[in-house]
Amino acid sequence: MQDLHGYYIEDIEVGMTDSYGKTVTDADIVMFAGVSGDTNPVHLNENFAEQTLFRGRIAHGMLAASFISTVLGTRLPGPGCIYMGQTLNFRAPVKVGDTVRARVTVTEVDRAKKRIKVETVCTVGDTVVIDGEAKLMVSSREARKDKPVAAGGAVPPPQQHTQAAE
Repeated sequence: MQDLHGYYIEDIEVGMTDSYGKTVTDADIVMFAGVSGDTNPVHLNENFAEQTLFRGRIAHGMLAASFISTVLGTRLPGPGCIYMGQTLNFRAPVKVGDTVRARVTVTEVDRAKKRIKVETVCTVGDTVVIDGEAKLMVSSREARKDKPVAAGGAVPPPQQHTQAAE
């Protein structure tokens, strides 16, 4: 059976990056309101939202920010990492139909403490809508040695990650 774990601390290098993109739909906003309990009318009521500085409904900031968690938990460092902290700066609104691209880039690796820091950025086109930094705990290969692999289906091996070309 394939190991469900993502990258181990031994495999992570400064500069590694990965991303996830999603087009935000009306259904995403309505479902996020239901799950989170955040029914602020700026997200759900067009008549109300038209009277705000955004001139229409906007997605929950935390909905867009959750795409960062998608990258961290499924791609880099991937399954098995533990989210320890996150700073978020909300720079611009996200509206229905916008495609949000969440990108994380490794900025620090502390192998002794099994911790990494990553820069986090969400964009819509060329516009930064969220930026910040996350701290994560990443297990070592040695600590996982001889541990049974959890059942429940395999995930594909991590993709090759490259340094951001900017």
